[in-house]
Amino acid sequence: MAAKRVIGEVLMGNSLQNICTALEPMLRRVVNEEVESRIRSCTFTRSPSLRIQALEPSNLQLLFTKKLSLPIFTGTKIGDADNSPLQLLVVDKIGDQMVPATLSCSIKVEIVVLDGDFPKGDCNTWSGKEFDKNIVRERPGKRPLIAGDVIVTVRDGFAVIGDIEFTDNSSWIRGRKFRLGARVVPGSRQDVSIRQAITEAFPVKDHRGELYKKHHPPMLKDEVWRLEKIGKEGVFHKKMASDNINTVQEFLMLFVVDPQKLRTILGPGMSEKMWEVVIKHARECELGKRLYVLRGSNFTVTLNPICQIVRADIDGQTYAQRQLSNIDRSYIQNFVIQAYSNWNSLEEVDGGLNETALLTQGELGDQNPNNQETMARAPLQLHGYYLTDKSSMEVGYADVGSSNWQMSATYYDTPVDVGVGYCITESSPDSDIRPSSRPFNGS
Repeated sequence: MAAKRVIGEVLMGNSLQNICTALEPMLRRVVNEEVESRIRSCTFTRSPSLRIQALEPSNLQLLFTKKLSLPIFTGTKIGDADNSPLQLLVVDKIGDQMVPATLSCSIKVEIVVLDGDFPKGDCNTWSGKEFDKNIVRERPGKRPLIAGDVIVTVRDGFAVIGDIEFTDNSSWIRGRKFRLGARVVPGSRQDVSIRQAITEAFPVKDHRGELYKKHHPPMLKDEVWRLEKIGKEGVFHKKMASDNINTVQEFLMLFVVDPQKLRTILGPGMSEKMWEVVIKHARECELGKRLYVLRGSNFTVTLNPICQIVRADIDGQTYAQRQLSNIDRSYIQNFVIQAYSNWNSLEEVDGGLNETALLTQGELGDQNPNNQETMARAPLQLHGYYLTDKSSMEVGYADVGSSNWQMSATYYDTPVDVGVGYCITESSPDSDIRPSSRPFNGS
């Protein structure tokens, strides 16, 4: 009986094993299908730290605080209109108002060069893609278009841009002008959007062009071709050089003493419009504080650096500018002729305020109310003096070159252009009188 029971158990075990072996492939297939079904039906979500968040809506934008100092030449430091380093602000635009904004942390900003024709029509709206698309790169084989501190750090919403300069001119692009742009360095700030800044459009000239640059304002010692409309080695420059008019000071002196002669020297090639531009630019000249004294046995006449009489002491009497009109005109004109003809021998003195100079304050009226004004002179501030609209500008009359400047109460240490000049007309026997030597350069 025992043997029979053992044989039965063995047979049963073999049957179960055979059954399991036969069912295994089917069971595996069912399990795989069920697992795959479960996987497809499940939805996975990323943790908050891995989610890509959209940029917060923002009215923040970068802004250049001032316009650029123009013209701009290659190899020359770029500055603002005050000849200071460029500055950037982060501002919050609320309607039409812009208020400085402060960021919680610093940001990196890149200075780039843009096409001067961007944005179209000088509109004030553009996308980041449009901005990036209009970035101008260097020409093949050239250095980077802009060199220097092109990456700046903005802290507390403010940054000063260091030394940057152009390495190439703008003549090779279609519009022949560039703009400077500022953008947050890509990838450096992803939690907030800050709009780019752009400057006005401007040409960039080769450095060699700076050698011919006009000066604003011109200085007395500047060569005369530094004036507008007078080209270096050009026709007008050569004509004046042949008459020993080499500096802005010499130009202004002849204009004060005999404007018609100066006009004749320049010739008909200079139109009236060009003449006005030249004179307007010349009148921007800073005259400095030096005065020149002509002395005689019974007189002392004080003139400014362009031969205008500031005051006169005759026979012990001091005459302010307005009072000079009470003296015989030919007598006063003789002083101007003497000073102009012997300029290099005049005594040079400091033009600081003294008791005599005070006599001219408040007494600067129109000495020639009957003169017709033929050339407009806009009000102009020079060392505290400004030109009134009553200035006599008629060419060819006795008081041509006289300037009626009024003294500001704020500044009165330098009698700039407060003087009387008398014209020597072509009909005068002394019309060809010229300085015996070139004048001093005023300081």
